[in-house]
Amino acid sequence: MHPDDREALAEKRICCNCVREGFLSHLVSHDGTVALCDYCGDDEAKTRPIGDLADWIETAFEDHFVRTPTEPDPWEYALYADRELGRAWYREGQETAEAIEEAAQIPTDAAHDVQVLLEDRHDDVEAGQMGDETEFASDAHYAGKGADAAEWHREWWSFENALKTEARYFSRAAAELLTRVFENIDTLRAKQRRRPPVVNVGPNRKLINLYRARVFQSEDKLKEALCRPDLHIGPPPTRLASAGRMNARGISVFYGATNASVALAEVRPPVGSKVALAKFSIIRSLRLLDLTALDNLRDGGSIFDPTLKGRLERVAFLQSLGERMTRPVMPDDEAFEYLTTQAIADFLATENKPRLDGIIFHSAQSKGGRNVVLFHKAAQVEEMTFPHGTEIEAYTGYGTEDGMETDYGVSEAVPNEAPSLTNEVVADLTRHFMHPGPAYCVDSDFRAATLRVDPSSVEVHHVDWVKINTIRFTVSRRRHE
Repeated sequence: MHPDDREALAEKRICCNCVREGFLSHLVSHDGTVALCDYCGDDEAKTRPIGDLADWIETAFEDHFVRTPTEPDPWEYALYADRELGRAWYREGQETAEAIEEAAQIPTDAAHDVQVLLEDRHDDVEAGQMGDETEFASDAHYAGKGADAAEWHREWWSFENALKTEARYFSRAAAELLTRVFENIDTLRAKQRRRPPVVNVGPNRKLINLYRARVFQSEDKLKEALCRPDLHIGPPPTRLASAGRMNARGISVFYGATNASVALAEVRPPVGSKVALAKFSIIRSLRLLDLTALDNLRDGGSIFDPTLKGRLERVAFLQSLGERMTRPVMPDDEAFEYLTTQAIADFLATENKPRLDGIIFHSAQSKGGRNVVLFHKAAQVEEMTFPHGTEIEAYTGYGTEDGMETDYGVSEAVPNEAPSLTNEVVADLTRHFMHPGPAYCVDSDFRAATLRVDPSSVEVHHVDWVKINTIRFTVSRRRHE
């Protein structure tokens, strides 16, 4: 196209009324000037040069469309080559001008002008001599393309690698990446409204109880747990807290499950051991990131919004993140493989906006099961209260002529006329006095209680045998000479 013709075409005016796509129409009306529209004849509406519209459309097509192949791939060629099937191959997508008209919602003649401008902009003499199709050619076809999260995955791999090999703490790059991944995640929309990425749990919510189990190989320690499940089935004190998927060593958090069977599976008890299980009520409102719902995220908007591409790529990455964070880890690999999830949990607990109290994630031990980790700030179990001087004793059975009969129970011997210490009295005393506790006890801190154990829910499970679900593969063997 001659430069003068190109300039004249690019200077044609189009009004905001001819552009029915909302975002584009706003761009035209916001910064446009009142002039005669070359497409509808209106001389009172705001207009912009069609060349500006071509610029916006070109960027949107680069981000959200792909030019489809001009010929079938080898597999398609073989399929359609069979004439007996009576099938013919058709190129996918829409012709360029049609795709432009539909995306921008502009008149047909305006879409044609945009196509001509863009085809001229991408004209390649050498490609034309070889018969190769160029971008925005009139007979080219375009189809929408999905978001590509490759750059996010590359950055995430660098983040994981740096944690394992370079620096565990104080990484500015890691903090910036986690901020971009999780910031304002509660504002993202979900395909299913009942599965938002951030959920409220606790009183009057759908999730009000959690189950927690602990393995015992000593009867004495089991009895301690039966006497005081708040102390011995709840989270361990800081000095006894071992590293886990969502916590570093020495950081006490509450790991629980949404049902009892998942809690049992998660502790992976050996045959011959005993497992104490208890239900904990969530007594104050908490906000949890639900990793099991990330594959349900979506985002949207106008393809002409320059922020949409980045937002869609972020969502595409988040959709895979839940599975990535909860994939099974072999025991020998836990020290390294848990570094990433531990760092994420620390960030979400202390730095992220919105602040979160924990994470819901898929169980690696029970298909379809869900686990919950409550961060340290939300992991405090309310202490059980007893009248002063109460003696608590647990028993595991009684003798009969045929031997010991299993019968678990707890006896609370309350002194006569002993006044009961209410929660208010206990709280008042703890503000003035620090007193030593048993070997396995809650930390001496002033976190607000989040959980309350239900003593009547405590169960003991004897592990007689373990069922393992596997996928069986046979091994072929051949000998060659």
